[in-house]
Amino acid sequence: MSDTVFKIPLYLPSQAAAETEATITKWNVAEGDAFKKGQILAEIESAKAAFDFDAPCDGKVIKLIATEGDTVSFEEPVMEIETSDVSMKEAIPSAQAAKGPGKSMPLPSFGPAAAAGNGVHASILGIGGYLPDRVVPNKELLRDFPAVTEDYIYGVTGIRERRWARDGEKPSEMAYHASVEAIRRSGLVGKDIGAIVLATTTPDVVMPSTACILQDLLGLHGIPSFDINAACSGWLYALSVAKGLVATGVADNILVAGVEMQSQLLDKTDMGTYFLFGDGAGAAVVSGARQGHVIKQAVLRADAKGLQLAKRAVPGYKIPLGLENLNPWLRLDGHAMFRFATGGFASIIQEVTARSGWKLEEVNKVVPHQANGRILKAAAQKCGIPFERFHVNIGRVGNTSSASIPLALLDLEKDLSRGDKLVLCSVGAGVTIAALSVEW
Repeated sequence: MSDTVFKIPLYLPSQAAAETEATITKWNVAEGDAFKKGQILAEIESAKAAFDFDAPCDGKVIKLIATEGDTVSFEEPVMEIETSDVSMKEAIPSAQAAKGPGKSMPLPSFGPAAAAGNGVHASILGIGGYLPDRVVPNKELLRDFPAVTEDYIYGVTGIRERRWARDGEKPSEMAYHASVEAIRRSGLVGKDIGAIVLATTTPDVVMPSTACILQDLLGLHGIPSFDINAACSGWLYALSVAKGLVATGVADNILVAGVEMQSQLLDKTDMGTYFLFGDGAGAAVVSGARQGHVIKQAVLRADAKGLQLAKRAVPGYKIPLGLENLNPWLRLDGHAMFRFATGGFASIIQEVTARSGWKLEEVNKVVPHQANGRILKAAAQKCGIPFERFHVNIGRVGNTSSASIPLALLDLEKDLSRGDKLVLCSVGAGVTIAALSVEW
C-alpha cells in the first residue's frame, strides 16, 4: 500500500470466453462508501451465470457509472474508485478493455409499437391448461453430464423439473384438453365459439393447420380457424388477433390456444437448450359479448435483426429421420438473447403500463413468458416492478413457449381479485415482443 491516493475505473471481471457483457442486478455500495478488498460490490447476471463482483482492493466509491439493471460490456468501466493500492495501477486499462471492442451482431431496436384494437371491448373469459403426465426432473437429464449438478442447473435456469409428452401424443391433443377446460370454465358451450386462433411453433403437420385439427376434435364446423407463429410471444399475438376479430364482427367468442411440444426437438449435447424446454398447452376464450377480465391495451413488436437469436430449421414437433445432419434442433444464442430479453421485457412492461394509464406501483402482477429464471429477475430489476410481483412457475414446468402465459395465469388465478391490474408480456424468436394489460 501507499500513502498516495489515486482514482481508477473498475471493470466487471470477465467470465467465459464467449461472453462479452453482463447485467448489474444489485449494487451493494453507494457513492462515497468505503470498501475492503474482497467485499461484494455488486451482484451480476450474465447469459450463463450469476456471480458476485468482488472488490480487488481497499478503496472508496467515487462514482457508479452503471446503474442497477444496466447491461454493460466487460470492456466498459462500471464504477470509479479511489485507492492507495499501487498494484491497481497495473490494472489500467483492464486486460479485457485492452483487447478493444469485439464484433457482435447488433441487437434489435424497436420502432413505434403497433397497438392492437385498443378501443375495442374484449374480455378474457375462462382459462384452461394441460400438462403431460410425465415429470422430468433435472436429475434425469443430468445422467449424461456427470460433472454438472442439479443446483447448478437450477441456478442458471430457475428450473427443477418440466413435463414432456408421452410417445404418440400430438400437439393438437394437448390443445384439445386445454380448450375443453377453457370453454367449460368460460360458461360457454362449443357452439358458442365463433373462431379459433392457435399459436404454436410445433404444429402437428405443416398443413392443415393445427387449429383446423383442433376444430375437428372439438366437433366444431364452419368457423374460421388458423395458426399463427410468433414463437414465445405467440399467445399474446393470438389474443390481440382475437380482439381484432371481435372488433370487425367476425365472431363474438373466440378460442385462443397456445401449444408447444418441444421435447423431441432438443439436442442432448446442447446445455443451452436441453434443460430449458417443456411441453404443454393453454387456452382462453376472448369475448366481445360477455363481461370478463378486460383486455385494456395490447402492444406488439418485432425486429428481423434478431433472426439469429433463436431458430429451428425443420418444421414440426419431431425430427424426421435422415435430417440430423442439417442441424434441425432448437438453437439459441443464449448470450445475446439474455441481453435482449432482459431489456425487451423491461421496456414493453413500462410501455404497456403507461398506455393503460397505470403507474408501475399499481401493477398487481406481471405474468411473463417463462423464459428463464435469471432473465425474469434481471427484467424485474430493470423495469422498476419488484420481482415479488412477477408470477413465476418455470421451476416446475420449464419454458413452454407460447403456452407458458396461459399456464401461468391458470396457476395464478386463485390468488387474483376483481380489479387487479395485470401485465402479460413475452419475448420470442423473430425477434417478437408483446405485452397486454388486463384488468381482472
